[in-house]
Amino acid sequence: MSKIEDLIKQHCPNGVEYKELGEVLGYEQPSKYIVKSTRYENEGTPVLTAGQTFILGYTFETDGIYTASKSNPVIIFDDFTTSFHWVDFDFKVKSSAMKMLRPKQDICFKYVYFAMKTIKYSTLDHSRQWISNYSKIKIPVPPMPVQEEIARILDAFSELEKELEKELEKRKQQYEYYRNKLLSPENMKGGDIKFLPLSDIYEFKYGKGNTIPTRGGEYPVYGSNGIVGTHYEYNSEDSPVIGHIGAYAGIVNYGYGKHFVTYNGVICKLKNKEVLPQYGYYLLLLQNFMEQAKEGSQPFISYEILEKPIVPVPSLDEQKRIISILDKFDALVNDISIGIPAEINARRQQYEHYRNKLLTFKEAV
Repeated sequence: MSKIEDLIKQHCPNGVEYKELGEVLGYEQPSKYIVKSTRYENEGTPVLTAGQTFILGYTFETDGIYTASKSNPVIIFDDFTTSFHWVDFDFKVKSSAMKMLRPKQDICFKYVYFAMKTIKYSTLDHSRQWISNYSKIKIPVPPMPVQEEIARILDAFSELEKELEKELEKRKQQYEYYRNKLLSPENMKGGDIKFLPLSDIYEFKYGKGNTIPTRGGEYPVYGSNGIVGTHYEYNSEDSPVIGHIGAYAGIVNYGYGKHFVTYNGVICKLKNKEVLPQYGYYLLLLQNFMEQAKEGSQPFISYEILEKPIVPVPSLDEQKRIISILDKFDALVNDISIGIPAEINARRQQYEHYRNKLLTFKEAV
C-alpha cells in the first residue's frame, strides 16, 4: 500500500469534510497594484494577468508592487473567466479584473490550489465570479498530513512538466533565430527580391462581435489570442488573425479552414498572388506590432500600424524553400503529436489523471 493510502487509512478512513473555497481562502482586490503604463519593458517587475498569457511584460514602476515569495505565495484569480495562477514572486497586475487569494485558516495552500484545478466550471455571462459563485464551491479538506502528501506528489509531477517546458522554450528561441535569419534579404537566394508594404500583401479587416458560444457550432472562433470557442457561422477562411486590442494585441495566429473572427482580432486576407500564404504568415510573425501599439486605457493596433511595415518578397521558389524549412521548425515546437510538445502533453495527461484520483474523497457524514 502506498504512503498516501496509509495516511488516508490512518487519518480519514470514513471520508473527509468538504468546505467552501471562501471558507478557506480570503481575497484582496488588486486596485493598488495595477500598472500605470502598459508599454512594457523586457526586464523589471513582472506584470501579470490571471489569463492564459500570465506574464504580459515587465515594468520599472516601484510603487504598488504585490509582495509574494516561495514562503509566502498567492493565487491570482481572474474574476470573469475563473482562470488562475500560482505566484511566488513580486509582481504588478494589468487590471482590476482579478482577486488575490491567500489562506485564511490553517490549511496546505498548495493542496487548495491543486483542488481548484479539478473544478469544472464555466460561465457564459461577463460578470465577476468569485464572491457570487466560485467561492461557494466546495472542495474536500482531509487532515493536514494527507493534504501535504498530495501536494508533494502533484508538485513532483508539475516540476517534470516545467523542465520540459523550459527545454521547449529553448527550442522556440532557436526557431525564432532561424526564422529571422531566413527572412533576412541578405540570406535569400535569387536576385529578384521586391520590398513591399504589408498593405500590398494583405487586406486587413477587423472581425465582428464579442458574444461567442462556448459550445456547439461548426466553426472555430479566433479572438485576440487563438481559438476561444465555436460559432454557427464564419467570416474568414485560411487566413492569419492578429489580436488588435488589449493584452494580446499583436499576437499572430493562423486560422486554418473556415473560421469566425471576433472584433478582438484582425482578419488578414491575402490579396497578392506573388506571395504564398504560409510565407505571408511568417512575415507577419516577424513584425513587432505591439511595440507600436497606441497607449491609452489599453494597447490598440490600428490599420495604419498593420499596413506600414516594408517586407522582402523573393521569388516563389525561394518562398517555398523558406517555408519548407520553417514548417519543420514550427512543427517541432508547436505540433503536440511529435517531439517535446507530445511529451509535455503525455505528462500533462498523466498528471491530471493522478490529480483527479488523489483529490477524490468520500464525504464524511
